[in-house]
Amino acid sequence: MDSQILKIHQQLVDKEITCTALVQDKLAQLKQNTHNTVNAMLDTMALDLAAKVDAKIANGETIGLLEGIPFGIKDVYMVQGTLTTASSNLLKNYKAAYTATAIQNLLNAGAIPLVKENCDSFGHGSSSENTIFGAVKNAINPDLVGGGSSGGSAVNVAKNYTVFSIGGDTGGSVRQPAGYNNVYGLKPSYGRISRYGLMAYASSTDCVGPIAQSIEDIRIVLNVMSGKDIKDQTSYASAEISQAQLLNSEGIKTVGYFKNFIESPAIDPKVKADFLQAIEKIKAKGIEVKALDFFESETLVSTYYTLAMAETASNLSRLDGTNYGNRIEGDNLKETYSVTRSENFSEETKRRIVGGNQVLSQGFSDEIYLKGLALRDTISANFEDDFKNVDIILSPVTPNTPPKIGDSLKDPHAMYLSDAYTVGFSLGQLPTLTVPQGTATGLQITAAKHNDELVLKFANFLKDTI
Repeated sequence: MDSQILKIHQQLVDKEITCTALVQDKLAQLKQNTHNTVNAMLDTMALDLAAKVDAKIANGETIGLLEGIPFGIKDVYMVQGTLTTASSNLLKNYKAAYTATAIQNLLNAGAIPLVKENCDSFGHGSSSENTIFGAVKNAINPDLVGGGSSGGSAVNVAKNYTVFSIGGDTGGSVRQPAGYNNVYGLKPSYGRISRYGLMAYASSTDCVGPIAQSIEDIRIVLNVMSGKDIKDQTSYASAEISQAQLLNSEGIKTVGYFKNFIESPAIDPKVKADFLQAIEKIKAKGIEVKALDFFESETLVSTYYTLAMAETASNLSRLDGTNYGNRIEGDNLKETYSVTRSENFSEETKRRIVGGNQVLSQGFSDEIYLKGLALRDTISANFEDDFKNVDIILSPVTPNTPPKIGDSLKDPHAMYLSDAYTVGFSLGQLPTLTVPQGTATGLQITAAKHNDELVLKFANFLKDTI
C-alpha cells in the first residue's frame, strides 16, 4: 500500500480535507469499533491540535510532513496528563506526569495522538488478552486474538482507525501482532529510539516500534522518533534514512534462513511451504540463499524468558501502591504491599514476577540467571558470525497462525513458544521488520545491528518479488 502519510499530507496542503474533519472521522471510528482496541480516547487534545493545523493552512503557512497526521499510542507510554494504565488494574486511574521522548518527538513534528491503545498488561503476553479492557480482537477474524502485546496498536492500523501506531517490542510484541493483522511492524536496533517514558518490561530488550500500512510510513515515523536522548543512556545518534536509499537493493547479495526454524515439528505445514516458496522467488531474482545453523527454539525461548522475567520482577518492584497506583490497605505495611500487588496484578504478570524472583534468588542466580546472560552473549556472537556470510536473515514471524481468543490463556507455555521466531533477534538487539507477505502471518526481515536501513531496503525489494 502506498504511503498514507504522504497522501493525507497532500490532501491537507491542497485543502481537499480539513485536519479537524479527518480527526473527527478517525475518533468516531475508534469509538464505534468492536475490536476492544481502545483504553482511553484523547479527543480534546486531538481536536485542539487539529484546529491549530487548520489555522496554519488557512494562513498559508507551510506544514510539516507529519503535521496533522492522526496516530495511536500503546498504553505503556507516558503522555502528560493522560491516563496511562498499561492495561492493568494497578494503574487504571494513573495519569502520566510527563511525556515519553519518542512520543514528544512525534508531537514536536505535529502528529496528532488519538488514542491510548489496548495491550497485554505491562506487555506480559502474546495475544493482548491479559488486559482489564477485554481481549483485543483480530482485524481480519474477530474470533482470533489480535496478537500481543501491542495488539490494539496493530488492529487500529489494520482497520485504518489510525494512520500509524506506536507499539513496544520486547520479544516480538510489535512484529507478532503486525503479522497477525497483515501490516508492517518494526523493531529497530536497540537504542535507536529512546526508551524514556516507556514503562519498562525487560530493559535490555525493550524497543519503541512503529506499526503502519507501508514501508514508507515506517521510514518517516522511524526518522522522527530516532536520536540520542540524554534521558536514556542506551540511546544513540543515527543517520536519517532517505526515501532514495530504499530504492536501490543492489548491495543485497545473500539472504540466510535458519534451518531449524523451518525443519521444526512445531511449524505449521502451510507456513513452512509458503516460506520455502518465498525463498525460491528470492533465488529467482539472482540472490544467493544460505541455510544457517542456529539455536533450537526452546533454547531461545527459555533464555529470553529467564532474562525477561528477572528484569520485569526488578522493574515492577516499585509498584506497591506507595507512590502511585491502586493502593489497598492491609493491617500493616507489609500486608498492604502484599494485598496491593496480589489483587492488582494479572495472573500472567504475577507468574512472571514469581519466575523472575526465583531465577534471581540466592542459590538459583548462578545456575539460571548468569547462565542466561552467558547464552545471550553466545547468541549475539552467533549473529555476528552469520552477518559475515549473509546480508539479511529471513524467517517466518510465527510458527503458527493466530489462535482463537481464550486458547492462549489456557496454555501459557504454548503462548511462550509462539514467540520462538522473534525472541532471538531481540536478544541480539537487531533491527527486525515484519512484512505482510510470504506466509499467513508475514515474513520477518533482520539485518546486523544498527543496519535498520538495509531492513527497509530489502522490504521494499520484496514488495515486487513475492
